[in-house]
Amino acid sequence: MKELVEIIAKALVEHPDAVSVSEVEGEQSIVLELKVADDDMGKVIGKQGRIAKAIRTVIKAAATKEDKRVMLEIIQ
Repeated sequence: MKELVEIIAKALVEHPDAVSVSEVEGEQSIVLELKVADDDMGKVIGKQGRIAKAIRTVIKAAATKEDKRVMLEIIQ
């Protein structure tokens, strides 16, 4: 999951070297924290959050395949 988020985010931003994804495992779910450069924040979120929602949908589909619950948080 972590690699999937990283690949998608790097494809969207102008500063791919500033993209970092950290994984925090809980008892029942996994939280992925995505950090990008301040300039690229809008590109990852998109208008009215559409791109962020699309990324979350892709991750949710991949997680369902592995019987896991994954949440994505975009951190400034």
